[in-house]
Amino acid sequence: MDVEMDPSVIPRLHAPYLSQDQKYGLSMQRYKGQQYSQLYFIRIVTIRQHLTPAAQQRWPSLPVCNILALEEGKTCVVVGTLYKQMQLKPSVLDEYSKERSVVPLATPSKFTHNDDYLILEDESGRVKLTGGAILASTYVTGVVVAVVGQEEKDGEFLVKDVLVAGLPPQKPLPSNTDEDKFVLFVSGLKIGGHGTNPLDLQLLVDHVTGHLGEEEEQSLSSQIVRVVIAGGSLDLHTSVSNGQPMSAKNQSKLVEPVKELDLVLTQIAAAVPVDIMPGVNDPANFSLPQQPLHKCLFPGASMYNTFVSATNPHQFELDGAVFLGTSGQNIDDLDKYSEAEDRLDFMERTLMWRHLAPTAPDTLGCYPFTDRDPFILESCPHVYFCGNQPQYGSRLVTGPSGQKVRLVCIPKFHTTSTAVLVNLKDLDCFVLKVSTESLIL
Repeated sequence: MDVEMDPSVIPRLHAPYLSQDQKYGLSMQRYKGQQYSQLYFIRIVTIRQHLTPAAQQRWPSLPVCNILALEEGKTCVVVGTLYKQMQLKPSVLDEYSKERSVVPLATPSKFTHNDDYLILEDESGRVKLTGGAILASTYVTGVVVAVVGQEEKDGEFLVKDVLVAGLPPQKPLPSNTDEDKFVLFVSGLKIGGHGTNPLDLQLLVDHVTGHLGEEEEQSLSSQIVRVVIAGGSLDLHTSVSNGQPMSAKNQSKLVEPVKELDLVLTQIAAAVPVDIMPGVNDPANFSLPQQPLHKCLFPGASMYNTFVSATNPHQFELDGAVFLGTSGQNIDDLDKYSEAEDRLDFMERTLMWRHLAPTAPDTLGCYPFTDRDPFILESCPHVYFCGNQPQYGSRLVTGPSGQKVRLVCIPKFHTTSTAVLVNLKDLDCFVLKVSTESLIL
């Protein structure tokens, strides 16, 4: 028996999805006896495989030397890992001083200083870098570079030029669709926090699920094939415990935001596939890569196979397009320890350095991997997104081998009431601003 479809119902579009989070998963976590030196070793060995041939092609007449083999006045190429010496960089002793001090010490939001300088390090030794060809304000600890120059009388290395790994190879973006399909990105919901507007969030949910607006708005909603929540979903009042057994009232304060988030996710998952990533203040491990939020937190949403609890960083393929992104910790850390015009510049640098989180583990917490560095970019995504940023931003980056990457800064929803739409057809980017007063696209 054939069932006729109601002509007033607008069918939702679909796109094949493949998660690529396996390299960010931690099946067994072990910290005893593991050192971060192995992570740095893997990083320089891996990225040097790309940098050395590129340096030989760029400077064919110059030898590639290690630091121990440098000779005064002899121009050569050296490949190594940068270490940034910083006057304002926090230390463990500073944390101890805060605990012992009666008056709280002021904590700066930026740690850069005009007297910062760079040191290059490889397996054989280290040398201080000088010269205007490489600026300390642009780089951070953990970046692998090739520098050309010569050792001077004082033992410092005068840099004449610098080369980074550049954009990794990229698989072609399929052109198998002529219809608009959108991925909606949102971050910083901060459910349970002060100053958040639950009505704006419900308005966004209603728009995504197709319960809002006229036929034109519902038609746009039907073209959203996936929702990605890039961290910062909860603002739990953990201070209510104070290390003591919690009263029933305080337990309710802690649990209510989680229940509210589950309700939001359940509404979305009932209509469209949704990925949720952990963020800084979400109930997940602190260090990168953050593991998926446990599904027991979301009994309602977990009933749907359209609900995916993802890692941070999160990588997936949708309709042949590769997406890679974080909840923002890597870019926020770069903003503390280096200078740039805007957050998109930081994002572009991580692509050019072929490393998603170069400051890990120096100033950004990460797991002490001994067999791999999962943050090394072996391939180039088509869309690179970053959540919990102060404001929206987008840029299309092109590479010498035809790579095209759409960079997207996703603003915090609780302060901007803004989500971002990316079109799978051409990677165009749009802002979706919702409020209880208006809906603006």
